[in-house]
Amino acid sequence: MENSCEIKNKPKNLKEFLKSKIFWKSIIGISIGSIAGGIYYYFIGCKSGSCSITSSPVGGIIMGGL
Repeated sequence: MENSCEIKNKPKNLKEFLKSKIFWKSIIGISIGSIAGGIYYYFIGCKSGSCSITSSPVGGIIMGGL
């Protein structure tokens, strides 16, 4: 009986990892989140400076990426 928890086609080195779907899905997700964070800051963000996350574009982009 095979173990169903095994990862098939595990990348063996960095070059294979950079070509893998797991890497690119993560990069695309982080990019979309960062763009969404920047858009949130631009349209909705806190302009008074009292909000620590949305008072600067960097904070919005970082939180969106996370």
